[in-house]
Amino acid sequence: MYHPNEQSQLDLRLFRIWHKAGIAVQNNVRKDMESYGINQEQFMILELLYSKGPHKVQKISEKFSIPSGSITYVIDKLEKKSYVKREPSATDRRGWNVTLTDEGHAFFDTIFPKHAEVISRQLSFIGNEEKEQLIVLLKAIGLGAEALSEKGE
Repeated sequence: MYHPNEQSQLDLRLFRIWHKAGIAVQNNVRKDMESYGINQEQFMILELLYSKGPHKVQKISEKFSIPSGSITYVIDKLEKKSYVKREPSATDRRGWNVTLTDEGHAFFDTIFPKHAEVISRQLSFIGNEEKEQLIVLLKAIGLGAEALSEKGE
């Protein structure tokens, strides 16, 4: 039977608490997204297009790790809702850019402030100084984990 040392016990406790907190926040944020009649993938794509402008279908697929067959389906659903449109790429004959329609922009103008407020409520249990510390700490953990992954650990 495994008997963790003090360091392992602390690390395991931190991981469990971090994991449970992440799930609770994610579930609440996901429910908010779905309350607007869109799923999480659709919301992420709309947010990308809203904040960064048109993107190639393949770049969206890569950015969100959505397989090529699935990205077509997600974009088709957004097109049917008249939130996005596909336009031929000026630089790639085979490629398509996805852009927000006027309706999609108006929709996101309406829902995004509400969504940002939901996120703020999820994080309202700690102060701004603690949030700044948490940003630094989580960034360090994420970068460290990426480095381990690149080493194959």
